[in-house]
Amino acid sequence: MRHFDFTPLNRSAIGFDRLAHLFNEAQRAEAAPSYPPYNIELVAEDQYRITMALAGFDRSELEIETERDMLKIVGRRQKTEAQGNFLHRGIAARDFEHSFRLADHVKVVGAKLDNGLLNIELVREVPEVYKPRKIVIDGVNMQLVQPQEERQAA
Repeated sequence: MRHFDFTPLNRSAIGFDRLAHLFNEAQRAEAAPSYPPYNIELVAEDQYRITMALAGFDRSELEIETERDMLKIVGRRQKTEAQGNFLHRGIAARDFEHSFRLADHVKVVGAKLDNGLLNIELVREVPEVYKPRKIVIDGVNMQLVQPQEERQAA
């Protein structure tokens, strides 16, 4: 297993404590199973699509949920009584659980199962507060931040 030293990053970045944690999780994810196969596609500047190949799964056997910054997709096959006499079985018919970590402000806007492909549409909606803004350097409109005690006294 590879380990990276993030000490130089910590000297030049403020508030990115969880960045090292994300890299460590990504290293552990390398060993994660690749079933079912999936694609992650950049559709437009702030639009993404995850496509999973789910041959043989019905809508009722799939569950998609988001919690905070995680997207979780679970597939549970219904047990069938009739098992065929297979000479070769190449289509996987097993349960799965796959999680994706979503970046800040990325939301799931829809999902569609069509011809064995599950398409999950995602959009990044950055609030105005977090968008870049120009700071004017003139010093005329500059306001000093007063301590809370002084504001209450005024």
